[in-house]
Parts: sequence; structure tokens; C-alpha cells
Amino acid sequence: MELKFCRTYTITEDKYEEAGRDAEIPLRKVGVAGILKNPYTSGYIEDLSPLINASIPLGAKLGEMILDAIGDFTVQSYGKGGIVGLNGEQEHANALLTTAFANPIREAIGGAEAWISSMTKVSAPGTTIDIPMNHKDDVYVRSHYDGMSLTLPGSPQPDEIAIIFCVASRGRINARVGGLTHEEVVSR
Repeated sequence: MELKFCRTYTITEDKYEEAGRDAEIPLRKVGVAGILKNPYTSGYIEDLSPLINASIPLGAKLGEMILDAIGDFTVQSYGKGGIVGLNGEQEHANALLTTAFANPIREAIGGAEAWISSMTKVSAPGTTIDIPMNHKDDVYVRSHYDGMSLTLPGSPQPDEIAIIFCVASRGRINARVGGLTHEEVVSR
């Protein structure tokens, strides 16, 4: 199976301060989305493995988009998600978000060891989705518990799926709840 791209989105947010305090290093968040035709809108399909296998080039494409948008920053945290149009099932997005999809992105960003937080749902075009994020190498780095809200105007249509991947260049600005640090993780 080959997935048909309808359109893509890239959203970049640069944050320079929080609570009136300037950040020494800005926080860049990038959200990329591929909008695909859903091949399974005709009804229930038991075997979704063709979607899983077809997600590998999708992961590679979104990985390239992330690298283009992150610029000179490096990726420290990530998250993924999907919105299925009203004629599909939530399971269709989950089939496209497995390790098969994620591994090309992990490669593109220079490696990553931690599982990836995710959110999926079925919804109408233009709905907002909150993509949770955590540190790419250790889920216990509290400073990197974050998220990115995305709204994709006109997407997904009822016969489409929006597959989303978000990254951040650092932890939250002014993070101060303790725990394992990014520096401790990278020095292991």
C-alpha cells in the first residue's frame, strides 16, 4: 500500500520569555503534519498491517520536514498524534503511529531512546489537538513534559487522516520541578 499525501503543514513557535523572565536560550517547537487519504473509510477492516508498513515513508517525510523547520536548534523532546476524519476510525491513526513510523524520525533527529507520547482522535476538519511531548531519551526528565496545540484549517476531511509529529529544542522555560535533568541524560 502506498499512502496518498493531500497536503502538509509545518508550524513553528519560538518562545523567548515566560512569566516576564527572558530565556537564555529560546524554546523552538515544531509541529509537522501529513494529511493523507484514508484507504479504510468503507467500513471495518480487521488487518491494519498494510497501514503500519506504509507508515515508514511517511515517517521519513515528516522527519525531513522537522529538520527543515528546526533549523540550528537540536531536538530534545518529541510527541506524536493523529486526527482521523469522520469516516474513519481512531485505530487508523494508531496504526500509522507505531515504531515503524517513528524510527525514521528518530534517525533524522540524531537518535532517540524514549517512547513517544501520543494522542489520537476522530474529529471534524479544523479541530485542535494537543500533542504531549517528553524528553527523547528518557521519559523521566520532568523539565521536558510539555505539549503543542495544533489546529489544521480544513483538515482532516472525512476521508482523510492527519498524522502529526512535534518536537521541541529544550525543556520548558523556567522549569523547576526537579528530577532527572537533560544534562544527566546526555552524559550517560
